[in-house]
Order: sequence, then structure tokens, then C-alpha cells
Amino acid sequence: MYWWQALVLGLVQGLTEFLPVSSSGHLILVRELMGLNTGAATQFNLMFDVMLHAGSLIAVVLVLYKPILELFKKPFKKLGMLIVASIPAVIVGFTCKDYIEEYFSTAQYLCFFFLFTAVIMLVSEIVAKRNKNPKELSWGGAIAMGVMQGAGVFPGISRSGSTIFGGTMAGTDGKRVATFSFLMSIPIILGSLFLSVIDVARAGAMGGVDWFCIFIGAGAAFASGYFAVRVMLGLIAKANFKWFSLYLLVIAILTFAFYFLPSVR
Repeated sequence: MYWWQALVLGLVQGLTEFLPVSSSGHLILVRELMGLNTGAATQFNLMFDVMLHAGSLIAVVLVLYKPILELFKKPFKKLGMLIVASIPAVIVGFTCKDYIEEYFSTAQYLCFFFLFTAVIMLVSEIVAKRNKNPKELSWGGAIAMGVMQGAGVFPGISRSGSTIFGGTMAGTDGKRVATFSFLMSIPIILGSLFLSVIDVARAGAMGGVDWFCIFIGAGAAFASGYFAVRVMLGLIAKANFKWFSLYLLVIAILTFAFYFLPSVR
């Protein structure tokens, strides 16, 4: 991996982790375009992923440190909501991890998942702008966001986009959806980080690691992630999702054409 590839992947990870466009889908797509999804590169990818997740995690914690501290104030209602909302993604992640890696680790089927995310983001904007009486975050809203986060485990389906959709459909106020959606990302990123560390240990991927590229990628993931969280907190509150939906539609069409229409290659 060259340093500029690490920089690009770090920027992609940080931005797409918190923008409603799917970080896993974009990383798979960009890696395939760079030729980094095959051969010995996959071993390095394991350690690289650990550091990208760490960079993203630090970014969201810095932006949301006040809401994070509030989780531990009595009566701990929001902390309970966060725990409950994280359960579906944990179940899907642990039970489907091998299946997802086997069948969806390449870019071939990303077009369908990108299209799904495009649709739910467009629906989210329509529903949010028609909702004249948004509610406080309730247990029902937290559960709806948690269930949709479970779907975000699949590459191409945005985790943040799915949780926004769940909260919006439950009638929750946009600002509360935004904050809770990003709070929900913390245990998921921690879980991904933990699983990646286990994979690194099993694969023995520490040998020959290019730490220069890793630190560039992690730094880029932190910087772009910090920017993305700041931007999305405002956009979610205003329900401005149509441009993300349009972008995903274009990406879905391009990936479909490339992988399913031989004449396009």
C-alpha cells in the first residue's frame, strides 16, 4: 500500500462512517479499484482496519463527549436505550459475520444495498418534513433505530442512514435522532475494533506492518470523521438527505453497470 492509498482510505472511512452512504460499501469499492482486496494485501487490511476504526472512534467521542457523559447520570434512561438499541446489530454481527464476509466481501452486489440506502434516505426526508409534531426520543424510537442498525451490518447499507430512517419513522425529533444515531455508533465501532483485533491476532498480521501508512490512514479517518459528525448533526436536524440519496443512486447504477453489464467493462 502506498501512503496516498492509505490517505484516501482513511478519508473514505471517516467521511462515510458518519455520512449516510455506507463506509463498509465504499471501502470495499475503493479497495477493489485500488487492487487492495486480493493477495497479501488482505493481511495488511486487517491491521489497517483496526486503526481506521480507532481514528473514527476518537472523532465521534470528541464531538459527543457531553452527551456521552450525560449517559451516566441518573436515572440512566438514555444509557438503557443505547444498550437496547445496540442489541440487534450485535446479534446480526455475530451470527452473520462469516456469511457476510463470504458472500458480500466484494463489490459485486453493492449496487443493490446502495439502492436500498438511497430509498430509505429519500423516504426519511419526506417523512421528517411532513412531521409537524416531532417527539422526544422514546423506547419505541430507540428500538426502531436499533433494529435498523442491524440492517446496517451489511456492506452498502449505511448504519447511520438506517438509524436515521428508524428514528424518523418513529416520529422522533431530528436533533435527538442525530445525537442518538452517533451515540449508537460508539458501541458498534468498539465492537468492530474488538473483532478486528481478534482477526489480526489469529492471522498473525502484525509482521511487516507499514506503520507509516497506518498512521496516515488513522489520522485521515479521525480528521474526516470529526468533520462528518459535525456536518451531519446539522443536516439530520434539518432532514436534508436527498443529495445523499441521489449520490447513492448514481453509485448504484455505476456499480450495477460495471459488474452486471459486460459491455461496460
